[in-house]
Amino acid sequence: MEAPVFPYYGEKRHLAHLYPDPLHPVIVEPFAGSASYALHGDHWKHDVVLVERDDRVADLWRWLIQDADRAAVRALPDLTAGERSNELLHIVLAATRTSIGSDSVVVSPELASQWTVARDRMADAVGKVKHWTIVRGPYTAAPDVEATWFVDPPYVGEPGSEYRFGSSALDFEALAAWTQARRGQVIACEGGLGSYLPFEPLRPGVDVAGEPRHEFVWHRERGSPRLAS
Repeated sequence: MEAPVFPYYGEKRHLAHLYPDPLHPVIVEPFAGSASYALHGDHWKHDVVLVERDDRVADLWRWLIQDADRAAVRALPDLTAGERSNELLHIVLAATRTSIGSDSVVVSPELASQWTVARDRMADAVGKVKHWTIVRGPYTAAPDVEATWFVDPPYVGEPGSEYRFGSSALDFEALAAWTQARRGQVIACEGGLGSYLPFEPLRPGVDVAGEPRHEFVWHRERGSPRLAS
């Protein structure tokens, strides 16, 4: 199980192996987050296009893709318990559903220790993303290309409510129409409350706090709507 370049609440690291493999040389994630699907296995070798509306996340991806290298990541400073940090990498490492949209975090001893491990993982993974592309903007800013589309928006209702651009900012009927209009293979995720696409169970999962989390998916392969077996 590959760790993401950086952690992010709602990431699909523990579930990525359950989704269909990409059928196209291009992978597009229109709700980028930490891009766990694109980083799973050898998926990262594809031409990956990330689209991210949250400027903080888009800026982080731009730094990782365009500027950072292993040495630059390893040079990021240690954390000291008790200090307050407004760095996104620290916020997302400590984030829960209710804190993912926060602007700062108080560093706990646990977070300081986790940061050391996360920084090393990020340094090891940063070389994988150098050929990727980041697009800043809403999901509709994604290029209209034939690709494998991994559509993982904030989930309907409370589960997706605490992101900076959460479920309350989405028109899910418009998202459904847009998703179905994509060319190529489409994999769309939901958490069980959404009915804007004919989702089917993926399998029960476990969230970052160890609580049960039921995952649903809609998969269209080569234009034929069906759930991959």
